[in-house]
Amino acid sequence: MRVTDATHANEFEYATARDFCRIFDQDLNSLYLLSLLLAGDHAKAEQCFVGALENASSRRTVFKEWARSWARRSVIQSAQRMISPRVHPVGRALMAHSDDARKSSARERVEIAAVLGLESFDRFVFVMSVLEGYSDHECAILLGAARREVIEARARALKQLGREVESRLSRHRVDAGSSEFAGETPIVEFPLVARSA
Repeated sequence: MRVTDATHANEFEYATARDFCRIFDQDLNSLYLLSLLLAGDHAKAEQCFVGALENASSRRTVFKEWARSWARRSVIQSAQRMISPRVHPVGRALMAHSDDARKSSARERVEIAAVLGLESFDRFVFVMSVLEGYSDHECAILLGAARREVIEARARALKQLGREVESRLSRHRVDAGSSEFAGETPIVEFPLVARSA
């Protein structure tokens, strides 16, 4: 067998449980952050992460080259099974967060806390479409919603996130007694890597 044939054959090998364990170990931080942003709190994020690892590891028909993308998709599927995000009716107030959720989000970075404060459907749409790069059509199919509902949810999420981040940064500046950042536009960063396939 020629070298090019061997290389070509390796491209079509299936990922093993060991491959997925290695990916979940190497990408631990970004996969856990993805779990947290989708699940909404740390306890559910841990369950989501473990469920995703178990699901991905049990797959026998994922090509090695797609394994990293499949690991991220497994996290999304695990969170979706756990949370069951649904479109909230128009005009209904956003769900109130429990004291535990408020305390948890208060300990997080401003950007993460703002995402955790979103209603579950809006949070899923934001994470999947903005951070992970899924199209509106893909989000609609995976979430069992209309494309219009996905677009509206993303708009709501972006609006709420902008208000929340600005509010938290303003409070932080006042609490710190610092005027050195006054007038600056806050920079929001999410250290997630968009899916690669």
